[in-house]
Amino acid sequence: MAAQRLVIATRASRLALWQAEHVRDRLQAIHPGCTVELLTLTTRGDQILDRTLSKVGGKGLFVKELEAALLDGRADLAVHSLKDVPVDLQAPFELCAVLERADPRDAFVSSRYGAPGELPAGAVVGTSSLRRESQLRARYPHVQVRPLRGNLDTRLAKLDRGEYDAIVLAAAGLQRLGLGPRIRSLLDPADSLPAAGQGALGIEIRADRADLRERLAALAHPDTAACAAAERAVSRALGGSCQVPLAAYAQVASGTLTLRALVASPDGGRVVRAEQSGPVDQAAAIGAGVASQLLAGGADAILAALLPGGEAG
Repeated sequence: MAAQRLVIATRASRLALWQAEHVRDRLQAIHPGCTVELLTLTTRGDQILDRTLSKVGGKGLFVKELEAALLDGRADLAVHSLKDVPVDLQAPFELCAVLERADPRDAFVSSRYGAPGELPAGAVVGTSSLRRESQLRARYPHVQVRPLRGNLDTRLAKLDRGEYDAIVLAAAGLQRLGLGPRIRSLLDPADSLPAAGQGALGIEIRADRADLRERLAALAHPDTAACAAAERAVSRALGGSCQVPLAAYAQVASGTLTLRALVASPDGGRVVRAEQSGPVDQAAAIGAGVASQLLAGGADAILAALLPGGEAG
């Protein structure tokens, strides 16, 4: 008999709580006899705010405490921003559902300027991501890019205090919290290619919970899952982590999946791009093909300088 009570493990940030509540509400609508509760936890990624993620252990810092709750039975499932889920998810865990993607683009937020092209020489732009930083430096070499950590409200407060002239954030997070009006412009993927999984939510469970896998299947969005599979395949093949300025973004149209990806040097001095299309059911293979193109185009040299051991994948 299916459990009549489910517990979702979630981070304590306002955005993470919105995401968990969104999944809770959808689950209760699909399974009206089921009670869904939240278990709110603080992760290491939330606690360490004085250093960039690339220097303190990467995105896995946002999932470990939630996984511990899955292991010891305090929670049945965990809800994540998919871009925060490591691509090398280890047993006994699995990503069992990817929900329909929201806006995947990066957003430019500023009280002084309407778009990155308006920034004067020396303007200070804040971002938490090497991916965004490298693309900003490549396109706008005259601006200063500085680290920006903290939850969404903290980052906006730093901008409002005048610590930055502009900041770049994921559009989806702002829109989900009703902060869409703070967005001055949305960055075209050609200018700021999104991170793998950006804008999508992923649900993690223990692999031995077949009962949950079946109940959560109704939340899954096949096209988004295929795009995420292609994007995450690139990241997996290249040893993607917060230490690598790596972007991967896929779209589906008329049964064809098109994937664009890039690897850049952190200073934006070198950017290697690749693109490939194919049937949706070949998503992972398309991702592997794009990764091979990137390596052949010179990404191997960039990765050798950034990754421990000097090798990708």
